[in-house]
Amino acid sequence: MSIDRREFLKTLGVAGASLSGVSALGKSKPESDSEEFFAILHDITLCEGCQECELACAVANSLPEPSDYPDSEIKRKLKPDQYSVINAVETSIGEVYTKQQCMHCAQPACASACLTKAMAKHVEGPITWDGDKCMGCRFCMLSCPFNMPKFEYDSNNPKIGKCQMCFSRITEGEIPACVENCPAEALIFGKRSEILKEAHRRILDDPSNYVDHVYGEFEAGGTSMLNVSPVPFEELGFNTDIDHKPYPELTKGFLYSVPSVFVLWPALLLGLREATKPEPENNEPEVEE
Repeated sequence: MSIDRREFLKTLGVAGASLSGVSALGKSKPESDSEEFFAILHDITLCEGCQECELACAVANSLPEPSDYPDSEIKRKLKPDQYSVINAVETSIGEVYTKQQCMHCAQPACASACLTKAMAKHVEGPITWDGDKCMGCRFCMLSCPFNMPKFEYDSNNPKIGKCQMCFSRITEGEIPACVENCPAEALIFGKRSEILKEAHRRILDDPSNYVDHVYGEFEAGGTSMLNVSPVPFEELGFNTDIDHKPYPELTKGFLYSVPSVFVLWPALLLGLREATKPEPENNEPEVEE
């Protein structure tokens, strides 16, 4: 298989852009926030563990139907082909149900770490993954403070699997499938400021039924997946050691000191992948003159 040198060098140019981006960290102007992010609130006090949100997610994303069920003795985990899971957790007040999925950070570490922009943050709020741009470096997995992206290790054509917050539905004016199909109305969707206002209203109106903490309001600089709970989030297995600063900010010092080879290597691999990719077959018959 021959290597197209021009394509190789063109793709390798990503490295130069990456290096210049490192030197400019902290100097660029923030993007316009004229469009406010959307967000989802999961009210754990209302969740019945029915898994309708899981089933709706599977249908909306053409994924396998979840075959296991919430059990407090088993910690169910996210998979590349299961973007959302409901877990039953034994707490100080008895069994409650939690929902795990991508948190859709306002300033995501995964997108910041992705050299090819396969992982991207949209102005509407969702963080999506584009397989056509992914080079399989898995930096997104290593950088995510919530450990959300999952990799298909057993596939010959591996993908990264994670909740996309039904981005295509949102752009068409619809709401995420999980929210639409929650019979207990434990999930609500809207502009992040309005969702936060509603979360705090519930806590203030019923302090005996909620802890005074909206998980995701400040964690990792703020997220578009928010949770309110009847017990401290430590009891539910949530990571409460997450820094309140956006994680891309925490990596600035590291990026300044990274040797060039580590920045160049992923782009080099991408260049090799693109340059050695087989050309699509041309099945059209040749026309004889």
